[in-house]
Order: sequence, then structure tokens, then C-alpha cells
Amino acid sequence: MKSSFAQRTSARLALAAIATLYLLPTLRADWPQWRGPDRTDLSKETGLLKSWPPDGPKRLWLSKEAGLGYSGPAVVQGKLFTLGVRKDEEQLIAFDVQDGKELWAAPLGDPLKNNWGDGPRGTPTVDGGFVYALSGQGTLVCVQVADGKLTWQKSMRDFGGRTPGWGYTESVLVDGNKVVCTPGGKKGALLALDKKTGNTIWQSKEFTDDAQYASIIPADINGQRQYVQLTTKHFVGIAADDGKLLWSTDFPGSTAVIPTPIVQGNQVYVTAGYGAGSKSIKVGPKNELTELMPTK
Repeated sequence: MKSSFAQRTSARLALAAIATLYLLPTLRADWPQWRGPDRTDLSKETGLLKSWPPDGPKRLWLSKEAGLGYSGPAVVQGKLFTLGVRKDEEQLIAFDVQDGKELWAAPLGDPLKNNWGDGPRGTPTVDGGFVYALSGQGTLVCVQVADGKLTWQKSMRDFGGRTPGWGYTESVLVDGNKVVCTPGGKKGALLALDKKTGNTIWQSKEFTDDAQYASIIPADINGQRQYVQLTTKHFVGIAADDGKLLWSTDFPGSTAVIPTPIVQGNQVYVTAGYGAGSKSIKVGPKNELTELMPTK
């Protein structure tokens, strides 16, 4: 099973090499985080091939050094960043997009052990000259893009967090001067840290659900900058400037809530497996909620 997981990670790197390099030098758009530059999962690139050549795309390189895990790639200025377990340690690893050679690796601590597959789950986030990544056990690091040197490190446990059954899977958000993540717990489910120092800016004391597996989406709803997150009990809007709860609605999650929320205008849509179903709401000017689509 572990060999299969490692092969999947290597396959992702091979795909990144094909998708990113096959069309160079015409395409150089960065993909700096989970679901792309603005977390909509939409690429603004143009000139993409509408079909493969008869013999398929040429493989430019294949790496088998990305380790064990489920991390996706972030690609910025010719470097690919991902997470994996190697030598019984979770690592943040950087590769050269041109040839697939490893550039550096930064330690993230002991690997997450899980009966359904070990290793990290989240995708790194690149901002400026730094990379931010969250390990399966909840270690959040900020390292330098150039050489992987550690700038600061925090643990979700220090903020009241408890590692979920499948580990911390979140791809942390960098928004303005903040790194925003979800430790979960009674001290506050969402946490904003200064991206340069790691110092606490706020923790959402009004919203205290345990962490699940979704990643935060930034949104401007009715002129209010906020962070939308989903758990097994609720999905919520949290004020970006001070962490206050703007709105909340129940969600009947079960076992594991994973998908990233989708926001368009003042409408929010969420869905989850294990019989939870889907739900969509509209957020009014005074944060009043109108249910557009019920679960199941």
C-alpha cells in the first residue's frame, strides 16, 4: 500500500513536468497554492493545446524522490514545491521544474501514521520569497524559497488544536500580511498569524469547532473581507481583520468533511460525502442568511 501511495506522488510530479514544461516557453503562469492563484481552481492561461500530439506528450522528466503522501504541487518561478515522507520524516521539498532535480528539503517532523495511508496531505503555499506548509501532525513552517531555510515554526497544538483522524490536511492560506489556518478547538477554530514572524494576530474565539479537512477560502462578501471554512457541524464566515464570527449555518457532516467551499458573489456552496449532501446559502448585507439549497 505504501509503495502505491509513493507511486501516486511520483506520478503527480511527472504530470506536473508534462503540463508545465511541454508548453514552455509560451506558458509560464504560476500556480502558487491549492486550487491556483485565487483558489478558484480556474487557470487564466491561454494558448493551451486542445488535443495531444499523435504520440502523446513527451516526458521531460520523472522524479521518484517526492516521498510518500498526498500533497499536491505548487509551482512558482521555475520551482515545484510539494510534501512527502522520506527517511521516516515529513519534508517540504523543492524541485527544479526544468529538469526535476531536487533543490532542497526542509524537515517538518515525525510523519503522520494512518491505517489508510501515512504522510502529509496539504499543498504548500508560496508567497513572495517564502513557502508555507502544514504537516500531517500540525506543524506549520515558513521557509525561504531560495534554500529552504527555516524562518519560523508553529504547532497547532499550541493553539488548542487536536490532530484529526486523517491528520491535518489543510493547505494554509496567505492573505495580505496573514497566514490563516484551522487548528480547531476551544481556543478558536481559525487562526491568523503574521506571515513574516509567525506571531498571533487573532484566533476566532466565537467559532470553536474541531478541525476537519477543508481549506479556507478568502472572499469579499457584501464589501466585507472574510474567510469561509467548513467543518462537520457548520460552515462560517470569519472577519479577516479581527477573527470575529460574521455568520454561521449548520451543516450535517459525518465522519470526514473534506471539500473546499465555493464562493461566488454573496453565495456560498458546500458539499461533503458520507451522506452529508450539499447546501448553499446567500449572505445578505447584514449577514442574514437565505438558504438556497438544502442538504441531501
